[in-house]
Amino acid sequence: MARIFPIFATQVTIIFILSFFTINLAIGDYDTFVRSMDRKLLGVKKEKISHFRLYWHDIVSGRNPSSIPVVQPVTNSSTFFGLISMIDNPLTLGPKLSSKMVGKAQGFYSSASQEGVGLLMAMNFAFMEGKYNGSTITILGRNPVFAEVREMPVVGGSGLFRFARGYVQARTQWLDNKTGDAIIRYDCYVMHY
Repeated sequence: MARIFPIFATQVTIIFILSFFTINLAIGDYDTFVRSMDRKLLGVKKEKISHFRLYWHDIVSGRNPSSIPVVQPVTNSSTFFGLISMIDNPLTLGPKLSSKMVGKAQGFYSSASQEGVGLLMAMNFAFMEGKYNGSTITILGRNPVFAEVREMPVVGGSGLFRFARGYVQARTQWLDNKTGDAIIRYDCYVMHY
């Protein structure tokens, strides 16, 4: 009996210690919701800045539009206030639609202004070519359509654009007033790793 007690006491002590650490680890996960990360674990290297010049083709007419209204404006105003259009617009290297397509602008724009045409743009530039194939740049901002240069923020990205930030400048290259089709030049200035 004298031999069993020390073995039993040792086992109880070990179980108690393991239980204590297990409970502390479990509770510890709920005590904090943030922790520091090692940059290397995320693949974050030296930050660089890149400039992309792309042409955004908003095709609203014809048999195969790349932009379609999903919510019509409530009133017949000249600003189209309330209009929401989904987009899957080609992004090309040159201003002609026949230029090499390097990606798609996917998302939506909505008419968010009652005075003048001002759009809320929420879109990803999803790249399909070269080094950036599968990566995206996310743009979210106000686009006062008839301003010569419109600036919108880059709020993030994926793939090679993880942790991206920056801005884009949009300039109308061509607009067909009858159909609404447009070609917009986007200069993207993106800081990424």
